[in-house]
Amino acid sequence: MNNTKLSYRQYFLWVLLFYVSGLHAIEASTVKHDLSDQPNILWLVVEDMSPIIEAYGDKTIKTPTITELANEGVTFTNVYSPSGVCAPSRAAISMGMYPSSFGANNMRTTSNTKETGLPKYEAIPHANAKMLSQYLREAGYYTTNNLKTDYQFKAPKGAWDESGPYAHWRNRKIGQPFYAVVNFTTTHESGLFEPYGFRKIESRHYFSDNRQKIAKLPQHHAVKSSEANTPVHVAKDLDFPIPPYLPDTPLVRRDFWKMYNNLAETDKQIAAVLKQLKDDGLYDNTIIMFYSDHGGPLPRQKRLVYDSGLKVPFIIRYPNGEHAGTKDDQLVSFVDFAPTLLSLAGIDKPAHMQGRNFLGKQQTAKREYIHAAADRFDGFTDVIRAVKNKRFKYIRNYRPEQGYYLPVAYREKIPTMQELLRLRDADRLTQAQALWFRDKKDPEELFDLINDPHEINNIIDDPRYKKVVTELSAEMDRWLNEINDDPSLPEAQLIQRLWAGNESQPVTAKPQFKISNGIIHISSPTPGAVISYQLGNITPPELWQLYKGPFKLDQATSVKAVAHRIGFSESDSVIYDPDKIIYSQY
Repeated sequence: MNNTKLSYRQYFLWVLLFYVSGLHAIEASTVKHDLSDQPNILWLVVEDMSPIIEAYGDKTIKTPTITELANEGVTFTNVYSPSGVCAPSRAAISMGMYPSSFGANNMRTTSNTKETGLPKYEAIPHANAKMLSQYLREAGYYTTNNLKTDYQFKAPKGAWDESGPYAHWRNRKIGQPFYAVVNFTTTHESGLFEPYGFRKIESRHYFSDNRQKIAKLPQHHAVKSSEANTPVHVAKDLDFPIPPYLPDTPLVRRDFWKMYNNLAETDKQIAAVLKQLKDDGLYDNTIIMFYSDHGGPLPRQKRLVYDSGLKVPFIIRYPNGEHAGTKDDQLVSFVDFAPTLLSLAGIDKPAHMQGRNFLGKQQTAKREYIHAAADRFDGFTDVIRAVKNKRFKYIRNYRPEQGYYLPVAYREKIPTMQELLRLRDADRLTQAQALWFRDKKDPEELFDLINDPHEINNIIDDPRYKKVVTELSAEMDRWLNEINDDPSLPEAQLIQRLWAGNESQPVTAKPQFKISNGIIHISSPTPGAVISYQLGNITPPELWQLYKGPFKLDQATSVKAVAHRIGFSESDSVIYDPDKIIYSQY
């Protein structure tokens, strides 16, 4: 992509945004900016998917919609999640920070308390940190998330204009630019469970602006179609590419059929969403980004720091097909998404963000290394850190006395996992397949990803790579120090550090009102608290305004406000009434 830099500069002439300091139409002392040149932004996010699509050389099945995006856009070939599982990855994307830097790396912070003996908690970033969506909302964007959140913390009410199954760009004001995230979960690892079927809630993508039809769907993700009523998009007898770390058996091949069939269904769902964009005349003035939240769904993929768990597809289609059909092989981490998107929007990178801008006028030097981490998964804890360049990956195992395989109950619902355990117990695994089940790990590992893409052969002791090990080990130490990640810190002590030594989760202080000359000021004593509010009967009960400064208030209008610092418990709501202030538990 050597020919793209000049085009990017030209492109930013119309991409440039101005920071908008006011939200409500009658806010006082607010500078009004022209929003007409702000591009729309659409994220298409699938789950648990390695780059197993045509644009990356996998010809197993056709994915016409995703392939069209690649043909009309830029395919990035070296994009990685900092974690092999969804919640830490989504935390990284939403905040532009490594999950292990702010308590977001244990999967999940609110689950498996019985097994761990730990309390539920939330990740707590720096007080000044905000979600990506909030920065864009402050800049005038209509921000929507449909449907999944899973950030390792509860999002403040004002972080999105809409978040839920009904969220849609079509609900914005006329001419308002949008940032819309659409999540597709059909490819999730649970899509391999038996009995096989598609999640019924995912059919909403075919009519995603029809609230009445969506309301009739089962809302819980566990409700699936029966296999008899599940479309078969992929022939079951295809020659599926079974990697050497998995056994080639009929049961495993069935899981591969399900994985590709789920992908084919997702491709159709994406087509339905893009059709709405085209029907609205927005396709050619929207930046479309397609990616997966981490690598593949299968055992020895998801949850691991091998490329099978970290590497994802990532495609950007620019308005009017700029740079169509090109590839970009620079190293990109999920922590780079937020600062890059803000850069494309003309917003300076916030101080708390740890990623780099890989596109745009604020583009920094290309990334040399990718970093990743693995800690607790459900009821089982390991501690692993990894760093890689384009060729080599260095892994440091902080618990070498325990094996790689963890008996995560959720994963053991996958038939391939059951098959692996059956063959292990029968001593019928190949050497490559048995590696995952060894009793102990090497304290350090090094893999040549060009000659050993499946990361089977540890070359840490090969003297030819001594300099590589020294370089990558030093880079890991630098990174851990920079983000204040102490892998030796037990999770119980991590929680105490997040809670500043207290025994319970900190609580955001209630909002406070001040009225002066008809102008209402809302604040919270808690530093970094996000204040969200509703105006009397004006704001729909499910929607919240984001407070960004004092605004003029009609004398007869009441205001309901809530304060919430990310990672703290949300405050009680407070209602301002012309005659009195009412505190209520929200």
